[in-house]
This record gives sequence, structure tokens and C-alpha cells, in this order.
Amino acid sequence: MSLPLEIVEVGPRDGLQSEPDVLATPLKLELISRLVDAGVRRVEVASFVNPKRVPQMADAEAVMAGLPKRPDVQYVGLVLNRRGFDRALAAGCTEIGMVTAATDTFAQRNQGASIEETIAAWEDIAPLARAAGIRAQVTISVSFGCPFEGEVAPARVIEIARRLAASKPVEIAIADTIGVAVPTQVTALVEQLLPALSGVPLRCHFHNTRNTAVANAYAAVMAGVHTLDSSVGGIGGCPFAPNATGNVATEDLLYMLSRSGFETGIDLGRLIETARWLQEQRGRPVPSMVSKAGGFPKRSAA
Repeated sequence: MSLPLEIVEVGPRDGLQSEPDVLATPLKLELISRLVDAGVRRVEVASFVNPKRVPQMADAEAVMAGLPKRPDVQYVGLVLNRRGFDRALAAGCTEIGMVTAATDTFAQRNQGASIEETIAAWEDIAPLARAAGIRAQVTISVSFGCPFEGEVAPARVIEIARRLAASKPVEIAIADTIGVAVPTQVTALVEQLLPALSGVPLRCHFHNTRNTAVANAYAAVMAGVHTLDSSVGGIGGCPFAPNATGNVATEDLLYMLSRSGFETGIDLGRLIETARWLQEQRGRPVPSMVSKAGGFPKRSAA
């Protein structure tokens, strides 16, 4: 029997925001449509942040306006403050994601605010989102290591997660923003976090900077996580973290999960086609492996 898992596709937001070029709005909409047609049901589509800081996301409202209205698909918008939430609400987002960090230095570099300020923003916006019928979830970035402060103690992540859980998110995510985690570290943190969250679901977000993301994702699932982030083609990273290249590729993750007996509802073949299409649009290869190798080879005729 296949075991169900959920994939949150972050390529149209977290992936594209780190690209050196701006993908035109119609191409973003086609990318999202291809992902939905492949079976993806939660997609990060836009970031409602200052377009001067992230010009790749300057068309957030136009993207939202062009999306097909589907009750079975959650279109997620990233917001960092009240202004961003107001924009997301007006644009029709059905789910918002917010972010804090496990270190103050990264919070300042990434969001221009301290951990305390970002938690306060979450505490302000979460009830507003619920009142508006919008799902609200929050991510703790650099949960496994920070490019500026180094090692991050699990106790710090757990303390922040407990505070975030008090505002009743639909989910809390821990992010390996710079791709330093290893499976044993993932297992240990997840096993400590789950009982501390009072039933709030845990999601994991891994980067493949050091080629450990697929292994880390497997470790997270084995420890009890049922939702994982990934980016088609493995594009993305973090524009405010040095050398933080590459989200885990959705097709690489999907291949591993499906061959391991997990069901996501996503068609690997169509996902590979989408990664190859995206490669053509960006004019350079995507980092993923499965988009190059393909799925499990079919038996050839004798």
C-alpha cells in the first residue's frame, strides 16, 4: 500500500526569485499551469515583498490575477509584513506563508528585522488571515545552520517553533536554507520538534547545496514529516545567503519517494517534461538529475 505525502512546489516563487533574469508573467503562468496539470496541489506562486529587493517577484498581483480558479489547488503567497499581507489578501491568495529565522543576523539580512520583530509580525497577521479565511503557515529559516552565525542549537529552533505555534498556524516549516544539514541532524530535530508543537503539522524545506537534500527529505519522512517543499528543476536558493544554491528538485524528490512506496499524486513524467520546458525558457540547464536521466527505465523488448 502506498503511503500519502504532500509536496509543496516552490519553484514559481522560491525558485524564480533567485534567477538572474526575470521570467515574463505569461511564462510564470504557464509554468504554474504545467505543475498543476502534473498533479501539484499546493504551489508557491508569488512573493508580496518590496520589488526593489526582489524584482523577480514584482508581478505578484498579475500572476495571481492570471491563475485559474481551482478549489482543489492552494496558491501560496509569501508575505513578510502587514503591507505584504494586505496585498496578498487583495490579490486573492488562499494561503500565505510567513518567515522568521533561527538567528538574528540572518533575519536582519533576509528581512531587515530581528527575530522578535518577525515573530511579532506573524502574531499580528495570523489571526487576520484566519478571519479572512486564508490559510497561514510560517517557516523558520536557517534551522540547521546559518551562514553568518554558524551552528544553530536545536533548542533555539524548538523555542521559536513553540512561540509560533501559539498563533495556530496550519503548519510550521523548518528550512535548511543554506543546505548544510545531514540526515542524522534532521532526524534528531524532527523527533524533538513534533511533540513540542501541540499537534501543529511540521513541514521541511531542504536545499541541495551540498548534495544532501534528498537524503535529508527521506530522513524527515521517516521521522514523521508528511509535507515537503521542492522546486521543479532544482532551481532557486536564497538571494540573501552566500552560496545557497539549489532547492531540492521536485522530480528528484518524487523519484525517490515513489520508488520508496510513497504516493504524492504527482505524475513524474509530466514533471520531467515541465523541468525540461523550464530549462528551455531560462536558456541554461536546470540542476536536477532526474530531468536529465528520466524515470526508471522501461524494460526493452527482447
